Amino acid sequence: MAAERTILVTGGAGYIGGHVTMELAEAGYRIVTLDLCAVSGAPADFVAKAVVGNVGDQGLVAELLAREGFDAVIHLAGYIESGESVENPGKYYENNIVGSLRFLAELAKAGAPPVIFSSSAAVYGGGLSSPLSETEIPSPETPYAVSKLMIEQALAGYRVAHGLRSASLRYFNAAGADPSGRAGEDHDPETHLIPIALQAAAGRRDELVVNGTGFPTADGSCVRDYVHVSDLATAHRLALDCLLAGDPGGVFNVGTGQGHSVLEVAAEAGRVTGQTLTLEVGPPRPGDTAELVADPARFKAWCGWEPRYVDLADMVRHAWAWEQAR
Repeated sequence: MAAERTILVTGGAGYIGGHVTMELAEAGYRIVTLDLCAVSGAPADFVAKAVVGNVGDQGLVAELLAREGFDAVIHLAGYIESGESVENPGKYYENNIVGSLRFLAELAKAGAPPVIFSSSAAVYGGGLSSPLSETEIPSPETPYAVSKLMIEQALAGYRVAHGLRSASLRYFNAAGADPSGRAGEDHDPETHLIPIALQAAAGRRDELVVNGTGFPTADGSCVRDYVHVSDLATAHRLALDCLLAGDPGGVFNVGTGQGHSVLEVAAEAGRVTGQTLTLEVGPPRPGDTAELVADPARFKAWCGWEPRYVDLADMVRHAWAWEQAR
């Protein structure tokens, strides 16, 4: 059945979007991407059609939906930097919230195909004890996190009003690269820890800045739950299977349940590369919380997801192979 189904992936030119596109194409789905960037995040042969445009362009979206008749939508498009959102909240409100609401309005007009939404663990905010379950009351602390929670709530409303089935996946920290080397992380500028650490190891950066060592954690640096991007892509495929089978969906954590500190990641980058990283302690970034680790039990029970690459070493090794090949 998958071979007969066409899926729209917004943000398909991005890091996660590229891996999701490969995962779904290999499962037999026909993939159309919608992104502001013309360069795909996956090799071109995985994408049936790449459309350049904004999800908030209702005319473009309406025409695309009418022409393609999508069986489901994976909505990944959006700005992703918490610190930037504190400095420029309007950018995040306009793009992530207003743009997404315009997009959902067109989906409702087009028959409300099922939606998988890329939410974030950032919706929980700080002050909660890890591991975090979906029963915790969200308390977003940045405009970025607010934007994610707003669209979760909008999807819940569309479920009631229009019967739109959806799964909001609260990602923890995506990491690593395709084990076969077909895709990986390549932001400009890069703000994510593992590629920054590896760039420092490769001599492309002078040092790795550790943003804060005074957090209430074992070594004073932030602790995060890193989930391999290929496992995250599989999570989307399994969620898609459930929604297409008629499940109403819900809100789910996607993480491993294991936490690693910034200093642990730096040490692992040194081990994998055989290099000594120069570390500099800097101030905490706006919106940083001490610890975010998932309780992924609900998601595993819902769709049968089990991550394959739970060791930090695997994530760093795959990312390093990608970094060297670039």
